[in-house]
Amino acid sequence: MRTFAKLAIAGLAAFVLLQAIRPSIPVKPATAELQAPPQLKHILEKDCYSCHSDQRRLSWFDEVVPAYWLVRHDILTAREHLNFSTLGSKPSVAQKSTLYEAVNMIQLGTMPLPQFVELHPEAKTTAEEITALKAYLAPWTPLSNQPATAASSETRPKIGPSRVKDEKPAALSLAAVPPEPNGLPFDPDFVNWKPISTTDRGDNNTFRFILGNEIAVQAAQSGHIAPWPDGSRFAKIAWQQETGSDGLVHPGKFVQVELMVKDASRFQDTEGWNWGRWRGLDLKPYGKDGQFVSECTGCHRPVRGNDYVYTLPITQARVPSNEIVNNSAAALPANLPYHPLAWNAITMYVDSSSRTTATLYGNDAAIQAVHARNSDAAGIAAKYPAGAVLALVTWNQRDDKHWFGARIPATPFSVEFIQVAPSPNATSYRRFAGAGLIEDRPTSATAAQRASFILSLTPAQLP
Repeated sequence: MRTFAKLAIAGLAAFVLLQAIRPSIPVKPATAELQAPPQLKHILEKDCYSCHSDQRRLSWFDEVVPAYWLVRHDILTAREHLNFSTLGSKPSVAQKSTLYEAVNMIQLGTMPLPQFVELHPEAKTTAEEITALKAYLAPWTPLSNQPATAASSETRPKIGPSRVKDEKPAALSLAAVPPEPNGLPFDPDFVNWKPISTTDRGDNNTFRFILGNEIAVQAAQSGHIAPWPDGSRFAKIAWQQETGSDGLVHPGKFVQVELMVKDASRFQDTEGWNWGRWRGLDLKPYGKDGQFVSECTGCHRPVRGNDYVYTLPITQARVPSNEIVNNSAAALPANLPYHPLAWNAITMYVDSSSRTTATLYGNDAAIQAVHARNSDAAGIAAKYPAGAVLALVTWNQRDDKHWFGARIPATPFSVEFIQVAPSPNATSYRRFAGAGLIEDRPTSATAAQRASFILSLTPAQLP
């Protein structure tokens, strides 16, 4: 008993002494706080400021060592990623992007940290508060009605011709592109990978092609994606959106290509994946050092149940878990003359008036013409040879449940085929539309107009 008492006294003394080991948590006035309506600011202050601001908002039990050490680490880490006390100093585009990411982390249950909410239930974000945040951001509202966080420069560029203007890239050898600081090499073969899905990003006015290498495509088509097999590679290619005089929104200036590479044993420290991003037509590596990967893992952590992949592959494979694949977009009838979803993608566009998205696919002959066009940037549209077949697949759009501010293909609306012949007059046009995608018989004038439109679509710009 006497020994137990001594141990208890020693433990109490050690506990008291540990309280003196208390590195500081810097506190300072806000220098450039986010400017937002009072209702929105109240939500952010209640749910986010404890960790994501320069204020000190600790409960009494947070002050007790060793809990204090853990709390301090979480606060400093959180401030480094997002600090509402200084966010206002960033460009409005960056502010808006940060808010979108915050909303997505909240709605996916990653933020506030679940363990934090257990001890601080007042920080739990309610459904009404999430609705208010989304209404404030309003990604699909006309830009003239958007809140002050949206910069005027975010308005989609207007282009004179009905097709996106050409911009000849500087000569660049894809094989000579430097690796990311984390050692991930650039993969020049990404231009030959097959499309897995597309995304219309209203939060930053970009389009995305998500491409996969052969391993990834086979996994998607078989449904073996939980987890994705080692060797899977994704390329996410982004373009700025440009509105043409035809009223459609086209891919404009090339923004970047991002790579995800799966190797569960080699990349254990980064959730089994490695990430890289190369920006601009000169494909400059994004990271300043290898630590940039923490941004990638942090952003993808909310979808760890989907093996850290946001994209819903367009596939007919059935996967038991919900919201892992996009079966509805793959619902093309087997009796179509070709199966375009197995081809490479050329470009895409969105018709905002009908809320539809379309992707132009091409067979091997068509893609070879596109590659030749990209190599010298000659002309507005690719010059397709005899034997080239194009397929324009149009889908209705739906909101992406994984990312607020994004829309993805939903049910098919129509499929149009162009088969190029040696003589322009012999080039054929066929259209399948409506429920079940039944072939209809447009007038010769309509067929000629649609064929001309499809053939004149500009291939999306690549380095």
